[in-house]
Amino acid sequence: MDIGLRIKKFREQQKISQEELALKIFVSRQTISNWETNKSCPDLKSLIMLSNIFNVSLDSFIKEDIKEMREIVEKEKIKKFNVMSYIFLAELIIVAVSAYSLASMDGYIGIVIWLCLFAIALYTAGKIERFKKNHDIQTYKEILAFIDGKQLTHDEKQQEIGKRNYQKIIFAFLAGVIAFVVCLIVIFICQNLAN
Repeated sequence: MDIGLRIKKFREQQKISQEELALKIFVSRQTISNWETNKSCPDLKSLIMLSNIFNVSLDSFIKEDIKEMREIVEKEKIKKFNVMSYIFLAELIIVAVSAYSLASMDGYIGIVIWLCLFAIALYTAGKIERFKKNHDIQTYKEILAFIDGKQLTHDEKQQEIGKRNYQKIIFAFLAGVIAFVVCLIVIFICQNLAN
């Protein structure tokens, strides 16, 4: 980010020392030094005060950095989505693999453990769905574009929006199949416990 270089440039143009600038915006001289060397960034209040002291608009003062900040935020969102996806995949594998071994345990403890694992996986799935809804990504193509940090064109976006209704039908069908399989597993477990 160039904010540190701009702070230093404006400070030197006005012939203000780091100590004097620090006193004007109520921070330490070390804080000014950290800003100028890009070790840290000023908060919004400090940016407003700096723009007033240097007599420049806040927009022109930070405009170049906004794009870079957005990219950093987008990368963080993508990273968060990928981490949630991997966690969910691991949870699904654990739920599937552990079903039989937990069902063969004596008493209800195995069933309770499996149901807890299943509830955790459902919670993670809900978080992923909320994330997708908040970022308006529903279809496979939209998800891939999001992960790659790309934007779909207007026409591509409209095509994907048209696909969403069909995907909801498929999702409902798959949810029904999963519920049926879970019911079969529970019936199987209950029959084994009864014997």
